[in-house]
Amino acid sequence: MTSPANRQRRTAELRSRIARHEGAFARCQVYPCENRPTAGSGEGLNRLYCRKHIEHYRRHGSYVKKSYGAGDLRPYRAAALQWLREHATDPAVSTALGRTRGILSASGRPVEAFRLAGLSPAERARNVWATLAKRRIDPAEIAAVFLAVRMRLRDDPQPDRHAEYRNVQAAKLLHRMAGGTHRRWERERGDGSVEVTELHRHPVSRGLVLRVLGQNMADACGVIPLPSGT
Repeated sequence: MTSPANRQRRTAELRSRIARHEGAFARCQVYPCENRPTAGSGEGLNRLYCRKHIEHYRRHGSYVKKSYGAGDLRPYRAAALQWLREHATDPAVSTALGRTRGILSASGRPVEAFRLAGLSPAERARNVWATLAKRRIDPAEIAAVFLAVRMRLRDDPQPDRHAEYRNVQAAKLLHRMAGGTHRRWERERGDGSVEVTELHRHPVSRGLVLRVLGQNMADACGVIPLPSGT
């Protein structure tokens, strides 16, 4: 565990580096953005990109390309799931589904969404898998998510071919499949009426947790060949 003195020293060093504005470009490297990189504006250490595009990257896995919409990926997911079920006995498919089952079975018990504060990205990712396991999601549906993103990228006239973008796109879908925590309470008032209180909490879909989830999926399902003509 880091001592208070070490934390204070690291914080002071970080503030000093931010204040020096060393090596920063004059403007964000996403054209035609005219904002200054965070290292040049005193907001951080990134020498290339501004705060706006850093946040875009955290959420989408790319500094410039947005995420695919659920509607855009829906037909690909359906086609991928059908293909996987038709080829369930293929060695690559059976290997991927076996690895996915292994991740689900090793994920443990899920934590409610409003108790995730303070957990590491790896722990948050594990919780997504645990939630999917509790809901008995078919491993083929999970594999279909990863395959669907690859199919969509193949058909995209302007794809982002970085593995990180692919992994984040798959992770965002998996995150959505896991959903959140929903609670409902009823309390009878003195006049006989019933007061209903509801709590809905969805984990934030951005940052390192998406990278961990996406890499989990790539490790499990990356062996599946991309279907031709699907």
